Amino acid sequence: PGAMSDAVAKENPEQDGESGSRRSSWGLLVTAGVGGTLVALYAVVTPFVTPALRKVCLPFVPATATQIQNVLKMLENRSGPLVDIGSGDGRIVIAAAKKGFKAVGYELNPWLVWYSRYRAWRDGVHQNTKFYISDLWKVSFSHYTNIVVFGVPQMMPQLEKKLEEELECNARIIACRFPFPCWIPDHTTGEGIDTVWAYDLKHYRRCETKSLEITPQTES
Repeated sequence: PGAMSDAVAKENPEQDGESGSRRSSWGLLVTAGVGGTLVALYAVVTPFVTPALRKVCLPFVPATATQIQNVLKMLENRSGPLVDIGSGDGRIVIAAAKKGFKAVGYELNPWLVWYSRYRAWRDGVHQNTKFYISDLWKVSFSHYTNIVVFGVPQMMPQLEKKLEEELECNARIIACRFPFPCWIPDHTTGEGIDTVWAYDLKHYRRCETKSLEITPQTES
């Protein structure tokens, strides 16, 4: 019995060592797997909840369903191309496309742009939508007649000046969450964070119709 006990005692350390080694290997695999998943989630989620790098810090805050409906209300009886400045995940552009608009979104965050393109394809409006990765200050909006803006107070004065210089007289600018500082809105709807202001540019600029003047000629 004494010899048997000694033999068992000699085997147990080896078994314990092998078991411990296996447990250690599994622990490393689990840790690596969890760590890799967290890194992947961070890479995907971070751009959705942190500000993209812009001239003015413009964080991504998704439009509410009520806000989207208020924007669409301001677009009733309107026609022509539409642009969403700071389009985020594309929900305004997609909603406008479903109403028949040719709609474009400009967004600096590439993850949001790619996600917007996927959503437009999923909702069957990808042919009427386009999304560009671009800084809004480097884009001319001169050929758009409907402009939607989700801005912050710091950027509104400069953007107001930019749009007034670039847009045609028939343009309507729709501001969400924050109004423009100098313009007086022609229409307002909603309340709180869902408030939407609409500005018709013809009221803030001289927009005169050109007429052909015929001067009668006198015979000498």
